[in-house]
Amino acid sequence: MDFVLRDFRQQDFDTLWIIDQACFAAGIAYSRRELGLYIRHPRSFTLVAESGPSDRKSPVNTRKKAPAAEILGFLVAEALRTTGHLITIDVLPHARRAGVGSKLLARAEERLRSGCCRRIYLETAVDNLPAVAFYKRHEYFAVRTLPGYYLNGLDALMLEKDLLSAGQPS
Repeated sequence: MDFVLRDFRQQDFDTLWIIDQACFAAGIAYSRRELGLYIRHPRSFTLVAESGPSDRKSPVNTRKKAPAAEILGFLVAEALRTTGHLITIDVLPHARRAGVGSKLLARAEERLRSGCCRRIYLETAVDNLPAVAFYKRHEYFAVRTLPGYYLNGLDALMLEKDLLSAGQPS
């Protein structure tokens, strides 16, 4: 799957909210207001993954326009002095296992590292085993359990990663 990463544009908001609703259950998914507040926060940034040119080509020998780019996923993170916080990472089901989440995460980590962040943390539902496995593959480790973290009463795991030593030889 061919895709590109770019910064958020205001016209993306409705699509991002719909994706968030599709990726997470009620009580975990953000309300429109919450997602808007996180995206607009002065210390946050939002990265968007959209289908690349080769996934949008129109059929050969036709006069049809190439289809518009499809947003495949997004990430919202914020920089809190020397610590980054991954607020959400959402990838549509049909785009999973194609590197979208990994590329979004790597770009966010680079951006936070270049902004003087030494570590990054996030929260994920204790029962979201695919997410826990994804983060562990990317060198995140569990720090603690947050009881009743989500509106539906579900606990969360707090995971963390050292951005300064990650991926560097010992």
